Amino acid sequence: MAQARISAMLPPDIDPTKAPVAFGERALPKLNEELQSPELLTRQRALMALCDLVHDPENVYQAIHLGFLDNLKTLLLDHDSTVRQKSTEALHIMAMHHVGRYGFIQNGVISALAQLLDDPVDICRKNTHQIFEMMAKLPEGAVGILHAGLIPSLVFKLKTELDEIQELILDTLANCLCVEAFEALASGAVTILKQKLTHSSVAIRSKAAWVLLGLSTHPEGKNMVCEEDVIPVLVSLLEDTEPEVQASATGALMLATVTPQGRYSALGAEAIPPLLKLVAGETSKARLSAIKTLTMLAELPEGRKTLLDHIDTFQQCLNDPSEAVKRAATIAIRVIKWKPF
Repeated sequence: MAQARISAMLPPDIDPTKAPVAFGERALPKLNEELQSPELLTRQRALMALCDLVHDPENVYQAIHLGFLDNLKTLLLDHDSTVRQKSTEALHIMAMHHVGRYGFIQNGVISALAQLLDDPVDICRKNTHQIFEMMAKLPEGAVGILHAGLIPSLVFKLKTELDEIQELILDTLANCLCVEAFEALASGAVTILKQKLTHSSVAIRSKAAWVLLGLSTHPEGKNMVCEEDVIPVLVSLLEDTEPEVQASATGALMLATVTPQGRYSALGAEAIPPLLKLVAGETSKARLSAIKTLTMLAELPEGRKTLLDHIDTFQQCLNDPSEAVKRAATIAIRVIKWKPF
């Protein structure tokens, strides 16, 4: 069922007038003072002006140097929802800049933002997760999210958050898994992601499969994907109407079938026919992963016997413009034709 988009519009009773901005070098120091004002309207106006100024990376650099981040961290817990909204918006804009992201790492902004995971205002939570998603793209940012102990909370939030925010959480988790996967696995991520594979949203199905791919790069992740019976669901997604979903599901299946248990599970789920379709498809984004998955299934006698009737499909890939596809097809043909004598 479709959900309403999260609105960034201010409540109708809020005066949107920005604070008058001083000229030259005095502009940011004046706003920094106003952020600490006991007057609510002054804080609101200062934040609105700040949101305009921090689109310029030079202003972001100066703001961090002047100590804005400490004041913004304090305002994240303000009783007024508009102050919290504009504080997270300002931080979100700052996070778009390289200097802003590194400033967040050095000033403990990630841990401060964690306090907003249960904020009652949707836009505050969305801004928070947009920041996490951008921070996780940096190795240092992903480490910061892990050190803040956020992974179990992010995994749990996949059960309850709005679809828009779930997409951001999945992107964040995908990048954090490049650093470490234990916490996600220990938090029941595989079970929750299995449920997301059948979500009505194309983006969520695709991103959930991509996170499972990340989990499956770890031995324990491969085992859990098999134990939680995820492979039949991944096989069903090979025939999804969306190419992005097919590609993500094929990648996750490729890694899951590295283990003997995964290969037998994929054969039992009748993965070979849909994988062959992906190999034969002229514009298939999943072709390379499909070839590699079939190569692993060919290591089983049952799989090799079935695939011997489809050598032509792999031979056609030898003319593919991609060197990786041609190389994978060559290996697949050799494995399928192998004889034990």
